[in-house]
Amino acid sequence: MIEFIATVLGATLRISTPILLSGLGETLIERAGILNLGIEGTMLLAAFNGFVVAQTTGSLFAGLAAAMLTGVVLGLLMGFLTVTLGLNQHVSGLGITLLASGLALFSFRLLYGGASTPPSLPESFRVIPILSGTPLGPVLSQYGLTYLALLLVPVLSLAITRTTFGLRLRAVGENPEAADMAGINVYRMRYLALIIGGALIGLGGAFLSLAQLGAFTHGIISGRGWVAIAIVIFGNWQPVKVLAGALLFGGLQALQLRLQAEGVPLPYEALLALPYILTIIALAIAGRNASYPAALLKPYRREG
Repeated sequence: MIEFIATVLGATLRISTPILLSGLGETLIERAGILNLGIEGTMLLAAFNGFVVAQTTGSLFAGLAAAMLTGVVLGLLMGFLTVTLGLNQHVSGLGITLLASGLALFSFRLLYGGASTPPSLPESFRVIPILSGTPLGPVLSQYGLTYLALLLVPVLSLAITRTTFGLRLRAVGENPEAADMAGINVYRMRYLALIIGGALIGLGGAFLSLAQLGAFTHGIISGRGWVAIAIVIFGNWQPVKVLAGALLFGGLQALQLRLQAEGVPLPYEALLALPYILTIIALAIAGRNASYPAALLKPYRREG
């Protein structure tokens, strides 16, 4: 029983990592008043670009940099459409998801054609063995990126609530007119949020292709971007609660995988859908009392 629990907890942390990284990035972006629905496509293109660069250069860290740069570029594109041009954020985000997904899949076919097996890396990021051979080994032995994601939770919590940057970020997301009158550059802060958030979203995509899977497939993201948006609302735009949402989804996913491995006599489709169904239920409950940033979805135009 102890081994079962430890295995599920360890898998929970690994499965939660890409969702947590992307959720933290989206938290920053939405705190600035922008809803970014381009996460799914950004994660996919970042995972692909990171994989290709790592495979070409032989450097996993070069792959990470390429994935983060992909996220930054798409964040800047989102900024140009919604901050500079003031276009509808829903449409802009969905457009970026379609564009990035199309680029990733088209480039995949160009480079790898109709490969019968997914291309893989000769070496991917490895799990750091901590207390291996002990009951805590399966829980503590994680990827470095998993520990980075966990470390970012308190860092971003403090940055949002206790720093000048966080004060300005929240100001432009709540009342950009008042922030502008106070001397805060609303456009600059929103672009900065999109850049930092985009880098974290790209890192979330890279985790899948460079660490957890060590390969790239068409379905590598599998809706994780949409789940990341859901846990931001579930977490009420607070990094610690976003972590709780990511662990909830990751735990359910890890549990259903373990139940399948144990041969539990339940339909495969039901187990596969379980994490998504319960995440939707949790979101429906938590979303009723969510404190949305007041300026979310509202384009800002400076008068005069």
